Amino acid sequence: MLKRLLVTATIATLAVGISYADQSNAKVTIPVNKTAVTNGKQMYGNYCAPCHGVDGRGQGPVASALKTPPVDLSVLSRNNHGKFPDAHIVTVLQNGAEITAHGSAEMPVWGPILGKMNQSNPQDRMLRISNLSRYLETMQAK
Repeated sequence: MLKRLLVTATIATLAVGISYADQSNAKVTIPVNKTAVTNGKQMYGNYCAPCHGVDGRGQGPVASALKTPPVDLSVLSRNNHGKFPDAHIVTVLQNGAEITAHGSAEMPVWGPILGKMNQSNPQDRMLRISNLSRYLETMQAK
């Protein structure tokens, strides 16, 4: 029962969050699928790829509906003097980001959701964030 309530609350939160990400008048729907706690690639595909694209370069299927283009996630290391900014990525995934290009802390839209996911089990929440961050590190341009 609690699990069903958590899933319903998460979906409702996602719907509100998506409205923040949709900065234009276009209607955008991103399906939400359950992901494994340990699978960063699967989480990326569900939460990040719609805007950032499968390759992380910012050309996802809903990117054109956004007022501000998504960040190219494949150059995070290059833009940080060759070092992947893992601590920064974890902070963004937990809390969102105050980055001019993002507009507000609500973007990336999944940040607040991942930060609140599995509140009853903080280890699962941190495991999700850690695995997603590690997957983003594998996407860095050489």
